[in-house]
Amino acid sequence: MTKTGFLSLIAVSVVMASCGRMHNLKEVKLNGMAQGTYYAITYYDEEGRNFQPAIDSFFRAFDMSASVYLKESVISRFNNNDSTAVADDAFTYVFKKAQEVSEMTDGAFDITTMPLTNAWGFGFTDAMKLTQEQVDSILPLVNYRNISLENGRLIKADPAIMIDYNAIAQGYSADLIGKMLETEGIKNYLIDVGGEVLARGAKPGGKLWRVGIEKPAGEGDETRTVDVVVKLKDKALASSGNYRRYFVKDGVKYSHTIDPKTGYPVTHSLLSVSVLADDCISADAFATAFMVMGVEKSRDFLSKHPGLEAHFIFSDAQGTNQHWTSPGLEKLFEDNNAE
Repeated sequence: MTKTGFLSLIAVSVVMASCGRMHNLKEVKLNGMAQGTYYAITYYDEEGRNFQPAIDSFFRAFDMSASVYLKESVISRFNNNDSTAVADDAFTYVFKKAQEVSEMTDGAFDITTMPLTNAWGFGFTDAMKLTQEQVDSILPLVNYRNISLENGRLIKADPAIMIDYNAIAQGYSADLIGKMLETEGIKNYLIDVGGEVLARGAKPGGKLWRVGIEKPAGEGDETRTVDVVVKLKDKALASSGNYRRYFVKDGVKYSHTIDPKTGYPVTHSLLSVSVLADDCISADAFATAFMVMGVEKSRDFLSKHPGLEAHFIFSDAQGTNQHWTSPGLEKLFEDNNAE
């Protein structure tokens, strides 16, 4: 037998053994509530182990780091200027990633928008009818460059500055759960935390994971329909949209996405964006940034950052929904690829 033939035989044997192991895997599906939303996890394990208790425990611990809805969490203690608060590993990683994305997007992503979020009625307070003077009075508190993390302490240029991880933490929680599963030897899984999705490996037989991108609903329409289906392997997909969380005052529709530079909710035609990235924390953060930037600026950004892909849904001058998808993501649409 030639060397080439011997190597080919080894390769075929390895593939057959791998396929055999895949067919012996048991599917495990877990569902629950965390971070004010749902989670749904599917993975394949030879022993069919149930990791739900560990996952629920993880979410409780993660909330104690990153949830602004818990008074005892690290982030809430920093917001309340508790001098004894110290950042843990999760808080620190999210902070550094947030600051990195802020720099890359020229401040379109900014975790210091919480005072504006509250003032516009998307946080803890009822909506205010803000005047320009009121917006101008809050804006000095919104600038990611006015905060830093030093020796585990959050340093603020103004004590009234408050931070919010809602636009990035869910993505990171999906990444951490993925790492948890991998330490248990699980290589094939799909994690969905409130619509932020992380896919690794594949299903038995090599079938790719199928993830739907939601079609924007009209005003008052609570139905959820799929716009396109994406087939994923070793990628993350996160979405952000302005068509469900908004309020109307004096005939003006205010979305929940706040532009950190103007202090006002964004008013452009972008309805939703879904971002494909290697990790879920990046997909989550850039989805929010693109909602602030709008379609054209986001497309320009994507052309300079080949590691990211995106699918945009926006309304044209006639109010009709239009789509634009970067080539790298479009080729993953269900109609454009095979199992």
